[in-house]
Amino acid sequence: MSDLPDPELIETDVAIIGTGGAGLMCALHIAEHSPACDVTLVSKGIVGKSGCTRMVQGGFNAVLNPRDSIEDHFADTLAGGYWLNDQELAWTLVNDAPKVVNELETRVGCFFDRAPDGAIHQKAFAGQTFDRTVHRGDLTGLEIMGRLRDQMFRIGVRELEDVRALDLVIDDNGVAGLSALDIRSGQPILIAARVVVMATGGAATMYRLATPAREKTGDGIAMCYRAGLELRDMEMLQFHPTGLLVGESRLTGALLEEGLRGSGALLLNALGERFMTRYDPERMERSTRDVVSRGSYLEIVEGRGTPDGGVFIDISSVLSADEIRRRFPGMVDRTRRLGQDLSLGPVEVSPVAHFQMGGVVIDVDCHTSLPGLLVAGEDSGGVHGANRLGGNGVAESTVFGARAGDTAARLVTERARGRPSPGAAQQSFARAFRPLGTDAGEHPMALTRELKDLMWQQAGVVRNRANLSAALDALDDLSARTARTRAPGPPEMNPTWQEALDLENQVVAARCLVASALVREESRGAHFRADFPDRDDRRWLRSIRIKADADGRPEIHTVPVDLSRLAPTGIEDHPANAVDTRMPDQTESPGHSGRADEGGSTT
Repeated sequence: MSDLPDPELIETDVAIIGTGGAGLMCALHIAEHSPACDVTLVSKGIVGKSGCTRMVQGGFNAVLNPRDSIEDHFADTLAGGYWLNDQELAWTLVNDAPKVVNELETRVGCFFDRAPDGAIHQKAFAGQTFDRTVHRGDLTGLEIMGRLRDQMFRIGVRELEDVRALDLVIDDNGVAGLSALDIRSGQPILIAARVVVMATGGAATMYRLATPAREKTGDGIAMCYRAGLELRDMEMLQFHPTGLLVGESRLTGALLEEGLRGSGALLLNALGERFMTRYDPERMERSTRDVVSRGSYLEIVEGRGTPDGGVFIDISSVLSADEIRRRFPGMVDRTRRLGQDLSLGPVEVSPVAHFQMGGVVIDVDCHTSLPGLLVAGEDSGGVHGANRLGGNGVAESTVFGARAGDTAARLVTERARGRPSPGAAQQSFARAFRPLGTDAGEHPMALTRELKDLMWQQAGVVRNRANLSAALDALDDLSARTARTRAPGPPEMNPTWQEALDLENQVVAARCLVASALVREESRGAHFRADFPDRDDRRWLRSIRIKADADGRPEIHTVPVDLSRLAPTGIEDHPANAVDTRMPDQTESPGHSGRADEGGSTT
């Protein structure tokens, strides 16, 4: 497309990219601290109805019971994260979670389930030593997002719906705004802002079987990577053990949540065996997500799965049909829509790509290395380490969304509004519009399927060097082909064009994941290497950091985890406060070329 339309210019104080729990909590807190602040919500879909917070079934972990403690929630979070967590972020999560639950109930208007004594009811979730999961039946996310959406009408923010963010715009003072695209009209938009908050969610949709909303395609992670920010622990992509299998339906991957296993549901292979006896005989089905997903996966690949490549979850043999319908109405309804019934018998499930633990490096107030850019929720890394506990996800989104709002309200008084010229985002718009201007190239939807199959087969639940190396080569090729896609038709409401833009960001996230996975030669949490099946704290209690080099290729170094509050046993001499750019005991780089330079960076 040779002649690009002139972008529409929008000036604002704070631009929030993403309108899930993190984005809306951010807007609410800005309004509380700075009512006169001009806030713009940029939503790839419909405000309050896109993203993944509204899909949360299970609940929100918070210490509310006097018999529970912040210290226990913190210890569970670190143990669940296999000690890879940023401990200051995790400590912030568990300390702020009770305050945010109170805010959601008393100020936002959420109704959570109550126990007979009138206290908030808290249920069991896997990987936790106390029942601390606050919920609204099994539709907790809908409750939170519905009430937060109501608050947006009250505070009166500007809402840009069906508008996708393209790239950050940077000047000498840091972030100056962003380039964006109106999906309905095809109109480019340049948004000038004092502060930008990134809250778009992760990139699990790069896998064939995945749970998230389809608009979550790693946009924020890719935007930050292109802007030169450092990412951490991108190899840590969580697989949820119980996603529905419904063939080619888009409902394949929809979750049956953790509360089922917390309430005693059994996992059975096609032979009727309760197979978790092989993988965690002590905790069984209430083991952490990484262990259960891996157990299910191994049952399937070793021939004990169903003909469609799944296993079964069964709560009907544990609870009565009436009790199941009362406690899990959302999931019962979901299975009935698919011709099954959770309350009457076993349902076929499979591990599915679910949540990105890795992401942009932030501090406890959501600052990044780019002045004026804040990141909250799944776009950030470090809170969950190598594995997220069920119930800590929506807690992270709302806790750090609130903190990002508090920080943004302070920053708007310190930073001048960015004044990017139309030419500042010209390269971004030219790249975005390129697929419209050609009849050559491949169709992006075919390439998307190729990416999903590649990631599932070569970089999925169980990994090894050969598959990861082959995946990185394939992703290099796929990246080049993605730059030559075509999108026939006009710019208005062109789904093929949007697919091409989604694919570009997914490939960026996938390359970061695979490059990082090659580096980590151990198994920890969600990252399982069949060629290095053991956890190795002596060598690999390290965060893997990745950023783009001058050519946009992944450059990697490692940083020892700062054990600032707690440490696992047996690593008293761990260099907790040192930053080390050498790969531990590596003579070959696990990056693309197979060789490390003297500083240990890899490309």
